[in-house]
Amino acid sequence: MDPTVERTVIRSRQRGFIAALGVGQIISWGTLYFAFPLLAVPMGAELGYSRPQLYGLATLALIVSGLAAYPVGAAIDRGLGRRVMTAGAMLAGLLLLIWSRLHSLAGLYLVFAGIGLAQAMTLYEPVFAVIVRRFGSDARRGITAVTLWGGFASTIAVPVAQALIDAIGWRDTLALLGLCNLLCAVLYLRAINPARDVLPTATAGSTATTERAGVLGPLLRRPTFWALLVAFTVFYGAVSALLLHLYPLLVERGLEPAMAVALIAAIGPSQVAARVLIMWLAGSRSIRFLGMATASAFPVAFLLLALPANPILLWLFAIVFGAANGVMTIVRGLVVPEMLTREAYGAVNGVLAAPSAVARALAPVLAAALWAIAGSYQIFVIVLLLASLVLVGAFGLAVATSRPAAD
Repeated sequence: MDPTVERTVIRSRQRGFIAALGVGQIISWGTLYFAFPLLAVPMGAELGYSRPQLYGLATLALIVSGLAAYPVGAAIDRGLGRRVMTAGAMLAGLLLLIWSRLHSLAGLYLVFAGIGLAQAMTLYEPVFAVIVRRFGSDARRGITAVTLWGGFASTIAVPVAQALIDAIGWRDTLALLGLCNLLCAVLYLRAINPARDVLPTATAGSTATTERAGVLGPLLRRPTFWALLVAFTVFYGAVSALLLHLYPLLVERGLEPAMAVALIAAIGPSQVAARVLIMWLAGSRSIRFLGMATASAFPVAFLLLALPANPILLWLFAIVFGAANGVMTIVRGLVVPEMLTREAYGAVNGVLAAPSAVARALAPVLAAALWAIAGSYQIFVIVLLLASLVLVGAFGLAVATSRPAAD
């Protein structure tokens, strides 16, 4: 084949690969994460369960997702990305269909334990691992591109899910969302081809020894690893708590509900815009620089939120927070190959992801407890500001102690 034609074919395949993963991320995040608060309201009204009982379902799913992150990542390191993500999407579709017909709380908790496993098999961490296997040292381009797709998940899923709930009810909406995940399974089955991976596939017999002793063992003795673990655990906990409490927080600060919704809606486009800018203007910047700059933006955002309520300051908060949150997702996907190691990406990424998932699950509950104790969100905002300083310090320590990952 002519080299020019061959390059064109390769680029076309890569674009199709990223597009399939991107559509899958929109569907997976939209159906397994962002739609839940919308579904919880009519489900609770029909079944008579309290809000803590219902939100305990989402907490359980996130905890299971964290526990499953390492074995899922290790399986992808063995070249099983197509099987893992296809099976995860099929599991998600089946569980949403079962959920749509359940009435018992015990049954719901069993389903959500399975949904947590499906999240671990289909959301960003496994997708990043699949991209790293496909692109190797050129993974930054693929990870950045797929996060652009994922940035539209809430923008698309929230209005679509609400419109479906209003039109056909929450149960039939769940059934349709389940069928959407079956479409994801088809996309993953067709797009992910281990034969096109540029990284070698570890054999099943040698994987445990290679990953744990050869890669994970030395990493656990490096301060860079622990600094990154602290940084991302704090980051995901703070962001999760804020996003689930932002609407009542803004209303408490005196905003009209419509204005509060508009501010929250501005976060999504800010994420996508920041990712586009990173792709165009900072593609060659080291992940150390991008991560440090992004981490430093969070104290600025939370300080704007802590100041006396002012529409201009709150709009600035939404833009700065959204942009920083969007770029940090890219940073999260690239710190392993660029700051730690290029070996066993899935397993190493899974170890980093586990405490982050638990923090994402528990932080909103702790935020609610702070509100109950103080009677307002003021202390919560101060805690967010302090947490963001911990994030800056931990990422700074990771930068100071890291060295370029070996190829």
